[in-house]
Amino acid sequence: MNKYQMKILIVEDNNRVSALLKRGLESQGYQVYIVEEAEEGLILVEKVNFDLIITDIMLVGMDGITFCKRIRHSGKKIPIIMLTALGTIDEKIEGFDAGADDYLVKPFEIRELYARVKALLHRKSDAVQSQEESAQIIYNDLVLDKRTKVIFRDGLTINLTPKEFNLLHFMMQNPERLLTRDEIADNVWGNNFDTGTNYIDVYIAYLRKKIDKGFEQKLIHTKVGMGFILSNKI
Repeated sequence: MNKYQMKILIVEDNNRVSALLKRGLESQGYQVYIVEEAEEGLILVEKVNFDLIITDIMLVGMDGITFCKRIRHSGKKIPIIMLTALGTIDEKIEGFDAGADDYLVKPFEIRELYARVKALLHRKSDAVQSQEESAQIIYNDLVLDKRTKVIFRDGLTINLTPKEFNLLHFMMQNPERLLTRDEIADNVWGNNFDTGTNYIDVYIAYLRKKIDKGFEQKLIHTKVGMGFILSNKI
């Protein structure tokens, strides 16, 4: 993540402090927005994709603790640094319980703020990368993207129906393991599925035609009388 594209929101009603923070953070290459009231901050957060928020606790109107809770209740995971002139243990605990990620007591050294901001943004970047990586399941040359519901094999896009996708997803979560019809029925079709039907065999055939046709290495295999397995070793 390029820090020169990162946006930081400052919620601070002390103009001298907010101007100092803005000047300092802009010198580090960040794009900085300032509001004086938490209510303004909530509105702006809905309009702008912020990478980090710095908020004072003592604000006119809605306080920083309530502001932080409102951000978290909205489902947003934006890193939040709280600023306070008090810094008591109880206040810090209240801030962290509200969803704050870090805490600075005024007066603070601006270089310490830079370090805290950098650390939180780095952590956020790592979390985003981890989330993107976990959105894909890879086996051999087969890639399943859980977000887009798209399948690739050797770089080629394979179109699956929703049920075929769910079946392949279950198999790719359990590679190199023999899966019985009962296991597949429970995990793909649900507990009310009639295992006396040949639906599973039919869908395995559909899947094999789409996944393996045209490829020398076959990945979907049937163990007669036992079940099915995703493997590149057979």
